[in-house]
Amino acid sequence: MGFTPSKAEDDIWMRACGDHYEYIAVYVDDLLIASKNPQAIIDTLEGPQKFKLKGTGPVTYHLGCDFFRDETNTLCVGPRKYIERTAAQYETMFGEKPNLRVTSPLEKNDHPELDTSDLLDIDGIKQYQSLIGILQWVITLGRFDIATAVMTMSGFRVAPRVGHLDRLKRIVGYLVKMKHAFIRIRTQEPDYSGVTDPEYDWSRSVYGDTTEEIAKDLPKTLGKPVVFTSYVDANLYHDIVTGKAVTGVLHFMNQTLFDWYSKKQASVETATYGSEFSAAKTAIQQIHAHRNTLRYLGVEVKGATYLWGDNESVVKSGSMPLSRLHKRHHGLSYHYVREAVASKTVNFNFIPGSINPADIVSKHWGYSAVWPQLQSVLFWQGDTGVLLEREETSPPSREGSDTIPVESSEDPNTKGETDETSPNAKYGSEFGKVRSSTETEK
Repeated sequence: MGFTPSKAEDDIWMRACGDHYEYIAVYVDDLLIASKNPQAIIDTLEGPQKFKLKGTGPVTYHLGCDFFRDETNTLCVGPRKYIERTAAQYETMFGEKPNLRVTSPLEKNDHPELDTSDLLDIDGIKQYQSLIGILQWVITLGRFDIATAVMTMSGFRVAPRVGHLDRLKRIVGYLVKMKHAFIRIRTQEPDYSGVTDPEYDWSRSVYGDTTEEIAKDLPKTLGKPVVFTSYVDANLYHDIVTGKAVTGVLHFMNQTLFDWYSKKQASVETATYGSEFSAAKTAIQQIHAHRNTLRYLGVEVKGATYLWGDNESVVKSGSMPLSRLHKRHHGLSYHYVREAVASKTVNFNFIPGSINPADIVSKHWGYSAVWPQLQSVLFWQGDTGVLLEREETSPPSREGSDTIPVESSEDPNTKGETDETSPNAKYGSEFGKVRSSTETEK
């Protein structure tokens, strides 16, 4: 059939087809075909290849994830059915329905590591570990908004307490309440025409005339190019017992969120500067991997990846040749970030913390603080460019309140003509901070 495994991911098979590639993603005995004419591939598999295929047709449910098109014909991806099954399993496990009167996975600034409630018995531990496994898969299927909470609670799997199990119950309640959250596949390139890209001369720095390392055995690029955007944040002293910070990263391909990361840092940092630089290093390591993977899939990567961080000192230190390092133990992160900027692999920019979406995957947040970003990524139906015309948001009336606006209680998805709002357009990205191509054309 002419398909060959990608060198970056051998479970993805690809072949050239005119001006684009066709792909078959394999997971055990499940196939997901990306093609303009998938039926021709199915006919070949069932005919000459003599495969017995079941459930062929447009994808609607795959590995626990729902696929459908909304009223604007945008492809939506999310684990709604899986969450509904989790709710039914929860009711069987605990004899009650999940509490829906919550609007965040955990309470804002919660510290489960300080919980001193009784240890769970054997049955309680089994329930706890079962819920952790379920919630980890939900994150994989697209619900990045619970990533930090589940990452934190996973650290107590060996000896969880009653209070820890109560927190997992809260997370399940939040998911069931917000089950209508979906990642929308928006393929337009973000418009960064308003973002200044200062030209610094790095040739006299220790990095010289460095350039991005690009593999020599890449396939021919076909199809439309993509622009990468990433957001990074660190939460210093996230864990009071160990003193460790958390790194949170969100990665967008054009205007679509496709990867997320939330994890405690390996070392203890004594200041925000160090934790933020460590987080930036992690983000850039992932950026290198993403750019390499897309190139091995035959996709053209357009320009540098736009990396946005909310610590201005780290952004300046990482992007300006004349900046100096004052603490030697930050040296490796410092030089790794700066070399990526010098090679034009990354364009490192500042974004105010109040509108940095990476906050969602770096700390335990309150609903009102992150709703503008969360709404745009998971709940907004239609062109996100309309969010740019708004100047204020419409959060709950009380900070950290366990209430949610009535219009969000059943289906938080909102359309472009509603009255919801978003932050200033100055700082770029799909979720309401950079104009989509549709809005720009207007």
